[in-house]
Amino acid sequence: MAQDRFDKTLWLALLTSLFSLAVVLTLNASTSGDSRHGSKELNKAMDREMAYRARVELINKLYGPVENLRTNGHKPEALLKLDELIRTYPGEAHGYMLKGQILREMGAEDEAVASYVEGVKLNGDYVDDKSPLSRRSEIQRFVDEETKRIGARYAAEPGNRSIAVLLQKNNYLKSRLAGGCE
Repeated sequence: MAQDRFDKTLWLALLTSLFSLAVVLTLNASTSGDSRHGSKELNKAMDREMAYRARVELINKLYGPVENLRTNGHKPEALLKLDELIRTYPGEAHGYMLKGQILREMGAEDEAVASYVEGVKLNGDYVDDKSPLSRRSEIQRFVDEETKRIGARYAAEPGNRSIAVLLQKNNYLKSRLAGGCE
């Protein structure tokens, strides 16, 4: 092998090309790793959204008969069916929210407050404006009415422990509506 100037130039060009190729491959690998990370985050977000939508559909399917009974004026039957569903799915907040609504319509406001509290404790989406499950405006109106009613009862009987507990539950709902957390 001759080692003249031409050979040395070719070797230098070859080494420069290999070095440049290594740099390009390294940079490409690091940026594609970032895009894979972004892709993983996107997939997680899509999975969460799909699970949430499936949950909403399941809720509508499970509690649809109760809603039909309620809207047709069969509130006691709706409560019985609802109690059965709450026993079957104790961690599902929708049953408590629906029970609160029915109790409110029947005039049992104290029990409705307790039911709404249970539902909001299980799932705060019911007081979130952006949630498809949101019942924020309904709960807000109810809490405003109950604040006056319970306040008057408490003023008349300040030593009554059950009214104090009811006031505390109503205040819990007020704090959650104001953006407070548990």
